[in-house]
Amino acid sequence: MTTLYEGAFAKVNLTLDVLGKRSDGYHDLQSVMQTISIRDDVEIDVGTGKPWRLLCTREDIPTDETNLAWKAAMVYCDAMKRDPDGLEIRIVKRIPSQAGLGGGSADAAAVLRALNRHFGSPLSILALAELGAQVGSDVPFCVVGGTAMVEGRGERLRKLPDMPDCVFVVCKPDFSVSTPELYQKIDTVAIPHRPDNQAMESALLAGDLGKIADNLYNVFDPVVTADNLELNYIKSICNSYGSLGQQMTGSGSAVFAILEDFEYAAVVCNMLKENYPNIFIAKPV
Repeated sequence: MTTLYEGAFAKVNLTLDVLGKRSDGYHDLQSVMQTISIRDDVEIDVGTGKPWRLLCTREDIPTDETNLAWKAAMVYCDAMKRDPDGLEIRIVKRIPSQAGLGGGSADAAAVLRALNRHFGSPLSILALAELGAQVGSDVPFCVVGGTAMVEGRGERLRKLPDMPDCVFVVCKPDFSVSTPELYQKIDTVAIPHRPDNQAMESALLAGDLGKIADNLYNVFDPVVTADNLELNYIKSICNSYGSLGQQMTGSGSAVFAILEDFEYAAVVCNMLKENYPNIFIAKPV
């Protein structure tokens, strides 16, 4: 039996635009995504000689084949025609779920990377990302990580310059948002404002943190905020204590803020942690 170890890193959407519904029922997206240092830890025992099983430190996470990490292992072993002779996946969960931080996708990506390495890296990282698209829309990006433009259903990736050094504060309020319901809603409302992805790319190319913060935009943010005004409260606290820019990530409900240094981030955390215990300080990865 061999034990594999892999970090599973969260993501935030610096920009997120929904371009329309596709014939397959999914939506075409355009998003600049960024990996951040909030992480789950994934361990895999390969060759247990027993039926597959998955264990997680959080009770609200499914531990059967509906878990994306389990799905990723199935997809990899089927595609590569490998029999691992029994698997046990263990996940130490730190990334909040239903937050827009890609926690499940990050775990799946970690499984793909670990298994690929175990079997001698037969797939390149981009081929592995392509395989990840069969598991979930955010999995290809989570496989590659860093800073990237993500398009289509999430399967088309283009690497962008790394984000300049900064600090993120991530705050997950108590409520969660149903992603399918949110997509249904966005199909019925006019989108008055969209992100300027070109401006975001230019800001990244210039390494200009202020301009990156100025160009944060997520089309889901106003839709969710309209029903959950506490997001405005979280953003206003961030803004009052040194944040360069703040917005909701993914389909929510977590809000992230970009700050220049740890001192500002610590102050924001202190201001929010009494009402919002699910709060993190992170760095770009």
